[in-house]
Parts: sequence; structure tokens; C-alpha cells
Amino acid sequence: MYDILIVGAGPAGASAALFAAKAGKKTVVIDSDQSITKRAWVENHYGVMEVTGPELVETGKKQAAKFGAELVTGKVENIVKTDNGFRAETENGHYEAAHVLLATGVMADLVDKIGLQVKAGTEPHIKTNIEVDRDGKTSIDGIWAAGTIAGVSVHTIVTAGDGARVAINILSAINGTRYVDHDVMK
Repeated sequence: MYDILIVGAGPAGASAALFAAKAGKKTVVIDSDQSITKRAWVENHYGVMEVTGPELVETGKKQAAKFGAELVTGKVENIVKTDNGFRAETENGHYEAAHVLLATGVMADLVDKIGLQVKAGTEPHIKTNIEVDRDGKTSIDGIWAAGTIAGVSVHTIVTAGDGARVAINILSAINGTRYVDHDVMK
């Protein structure tokens, strides 16, 4: 069983996975390889002069894996509540975790199956967002959402930051105290 299961490995999902895995939590990321970032050319991401979307996505996944996140290619078809948390069902099997973070970008196909509360999309061409509180919690305790699906801007710098923010909130909930991660140069 995982501590945190993340659906989506775009900027929000990979950023969340990086924080979760670096904090020592058993983390799995299930990604369908359909991120809209894979079509992007990015020149407005802090700390990066320019990068292709595919390069940005691959770097994020490598960073998360560096700290121990398990990366799985597959499509999550449903998420169901269990006695110990949740089970994500894919075409190739299932994964169980105490917490789930949805970072599915523009894809909202799971929302109705899970039974989450939604609202109208806040970005152009985005029809549906998951309703979340200020911490990223959804209407189902233990399921969180970050990035575009949670109503933030589609810009990679914003979604990456939101993924990190929500991951910190999940880590804080798990640990029972505010989680902080600051590295210093050696």
C-alpha cells in the first residue's frame, strides 16, 4: 500500500510526486501519457530559459523517480474507497493508497465515476474543474486535486507550484504537523 497515489505526471503531478517521495512517503504516479504539456513550448517557466513540453515532463518524472517515486504508465479507470484508503483501478491492475491526488490536467473523465463535486471550468476551453478547498481537498476525504483540474491556470509554472503546494498539505496531514523542505548548499 502506498502513502500517496498521484494520477497524472504533468507539471502538477510530477511536482507533487517529487515532494512526496523526497519526504520519504511511499509514492506512486500513474500517468496515461496524455499531458497537454507534451505539446507545449515553454519560455515563461521560472529558472528555465526555454524548454519543450516533452523535455519538461520527462525532467519532472526523473526528479520524482530520483527520490523514489514509482512511475507507472497506464490509465486510471476508477477510484474506489476501501477500508484503508483508496484503490485505483487501471487496465493492468490496481494500486492502493491512503491518499489520492488527482493531477489530471484538462481530463475530467474520472470525476463523475468517483462522485466528486465539480464546478464550471475557470480557464478558456476547460469545461470542468474539481471543487477543492484552499488546501486542495475535494468533497471526498482523502482525495485531493491540484493543477488545472483543480481550477488553476494551465501555465506550467502555476500548475507545478500548485502540485507542490497540495503535496505539502497532504504531507502535513499525514505527519500531523506542517511539512517544510528546505535544502541548503553544501
